[in-house]
Amino acid sequence: MTTNRVTGWRKSSRSAKNTECVEVGRIGDGAAVRDTKDRAAGYFTATPEQWTNFVTAIKSGRFSA
Repeated sequence: MTTNRVTGWRKSSRSAKNTECVEVGRIGDGAAVRDTKDRAAGYFTATPEQWTNFVTAIKSGRFSA
């Protein structure tokens, strides 16, 4: 069953004292992402494939400076 409701919002434990944080939630089979400081601004979504590719890129250091 697919739902448009976002559930399970969570913030990384590594960003506990950081003010520039995002939260990730579950929407259907994909993911939703929002700004922790401005939750009212909404969120964007990613399909399962997009989310997997994004996480893989982060883990491989693709976005590291």
